[in-house]
Amino acid sequence: MVKRIVVGAHYGLRDWIAQRATALFMVIFTILFAAAALGLPEMTYQTWSGLFRNGIVRFFAFLFFLALFYHAWIGVRDIFMDYIKPVGVRLALHLVTVFLLVGYAGWAAQILWRL
Repeated sequence: MVKRIVVGAHYGLRDWIAQRATALFMVIFTILFAAAALGLPEMTYQTWSGLFRNGIVRFFAFLFFLALFYHAWIGVRDIFMDYIKPVGVRLALHLVTVFLLVGYAGWAAQILWRL
């Protein structure tokens, strides 16, 4: 009987699709947001803040940040799994990365809903 050792970033198709889907969402949002920002009559704090007063813009901006953080998590996790062999170090790096990304998501929510 051969015992298979599963190491590395071999999660397969699900993570590949998730990373492509988040990238596609970020590209579409960036294009639409750039068009909306360039369509503003002037680039002042009031008009910029007015753009974000719309609940839909805030919602999709927050989804953009969540997609960005999830996209980053998949990439960084795979890099750690491929190149960091000591399990303790890899676990510590995973935890630091998760805490940072969750903190960044909270920070993004605070900024978006404070405008």
